[in-house]
Amino acid sequence: MNLELTEEQLTVQKAARDFAQTELLPGVIERDTEQKFPSDQIKKMGELGLMGMMTDPKYNGGGMDTISYVLAMEEISKVDASASVCMSVNNSLVCWGLERFGTDEQKEKYLKKLTTAEYIGAFCLSEPEAGSDATSQRTTAEDKGDYYLLNGTKNWITNGKSASIYIVIAQTHPEKKHKGINALIVERGMPGFVVGKKEDKMGIRGSDTHSLMFTDVKVPKANRIGEDGFGFTFAMTTLNGGRIGIASQALGIASGAYELAVKYAKERKAFGKHLSEHQAIQFKLADMATKINAARLLVWQAAYLKDQKKDFVKAAAMAKLFASQIAQEVTSEAVQIHGGYGYVKEFHVERLMRDAKITQIYEGTTEIQKMVISRELLR
Repeated sequence: MNLELTEEQLTVQKAARDFAQTELLPGVIERDTEQKFPSDQIKKMGELGLMGMMTDPKYNGGGMDTISYVLAMEEISKVDASASVCMSVNNSLVCWGLERFGTDEQKEKYLKKLTTAEYIGAFCLSEPEAGSDATSQRTTAEDKGDYYLLNGTKNWITNGKSASIYIVIAQTHPEKKHKGINALIVERGMPGFVVGKKEDKMGIRGSDTHSLMFTDVKVPKANRIGEDGFGFTFAMTTLNGGRIGIASQALGIASGAYELAVKYAKERKAFGKHLSEHQAIQFKLADMATKINAARLLVWQAAYLKDQKKDFVKAAAMAKLFASQIAQEVTSEAVQIHGGYGYVKEFHVERLMRDAKITQIYEGTTEIQKMVISRELLR
């Protein structure tokens, strides 16, 4: 694996960094406080090519590699994790899944609009009683010949209200268990589809997380992704790639907090000298930088393996496991270095600390990542 970035990758990284500083940083505290979805910023991210980075250019995508994607995710996440989770879901779960497993008609109809953020996508797997245990789907898709009749509830859905396209995982043949599950494309506005309450979250508060209700929603057979019963495999395969996106988000949150801590330590004085001159603070920064760099190498390794079309399941799980843990540790230390100022919104690190926690939960909890890693090790 070559650790030297190409000119193209460096250009992507800089463009994402500049966008984050000029377009996302202004108003990020207010959006967090008011739980306001960054709709204008997401539209501009679509125009910049950040919402369909790895998708083929014939579908208006960027045709970029996964390394470029994780570089951009890190830069966006340093400033606004609410924007980056929208970016991650659209890229990793929706666009990637549709491009790899969708029909030509599905790609033509949906993918071209998803990559430009004309449409935003949502991935609907979790249910009130089916979180980590994704095989226990209670949402049903009854086969009615030329359409499915969809009934059930999904929750914790990122982009729940803002999305136009929803990939819904539902059970069609209960007797077949996980082999009887299908993945269906549901359009916003289909009769019987209702967006439920918005969750009042600890972190990523600018991201709109909702429950969704489906009551006798008629979904055409043409909207099924893959063969009958392919839904669970589709969901798990797609989530493997999604973990690279969330690992990148966790890495970005940690990096953002670290950079703020370094800046503050160089400016703030205590006992007659800058914080950065105190060994206690120097050691904290050394630990933070080392952990961030280790997490970055894991994320890059997973992205590299994916680009090389090699097995990246274990690497992605390791990257997400470690990066999410580091995000928790580094943001906590960043608040500590800021002292009392770290506990107020104005200095940003308290938000990053709140945002960090979710990276240990969604797209597979810490415990699920350990299960995946140990399964791969013992295979």
